[in-house]
Amino acid sequence: MTMFFDSEFDRIFKRMSNSFFDIDDIFEEFGKTGNATGPIYYGYTMTVGPDGKPVVREYGNAKPGLLPSSDERQPLVDTIVDEKEKVVKLIAEMPGVEKTDVKIVVENKIVDLSAVHDDKKYHVKVPLKYKVDENSAKATYKNGILQLVFKLIEEEKPKGKTVEVE
Repeated sequence: MTMFFDSEFDRIFKRMSNSFFDIDDIFEEFGKTGNATGPIYYGYTMTVGPDGKPVVREYGNAKPGLLPSSDERQPLVDTIVDEKEKVVKLIAEMPGVEKTDVKIVVENKIVDLSAVHDDKKYHVKVPLKYKVDENSAKATYKNGILQLVFKLIEEEKPKGKTVEVE
């Protein structure tokens, strides 16, 4: 088990390292052309999935090998499933905006988060991987952190009768 984790970690680290070297090239190109319209950022979050394997997610407005296409930032969003309380929580970091600036649209298992305040612009579409009650959504925003909570809809078990073979 240790060998698997070590090799998996090495593979992920090499992928992350290569991406950061590509980002250096992007920053150098911006310095030459002077086309930077706002902050450029790029990063990773790494968590352990339910199967015990590492899960790496990218975030930011610049992707390796691509120049940023807009001055909107993609907020860091984390999805937490609380089986005990039967809720799904989306937590998004959006500092520098007011709660009145935040717009949330839930449609077809996709949550569209956006906020604009002066030069701070955020936008991201987050797919929901769980069945949730869209009408149960409750959102709070405090100190740059948006928390959106949905009630989890339990999957219905197949109805029917099991027949024993004699």
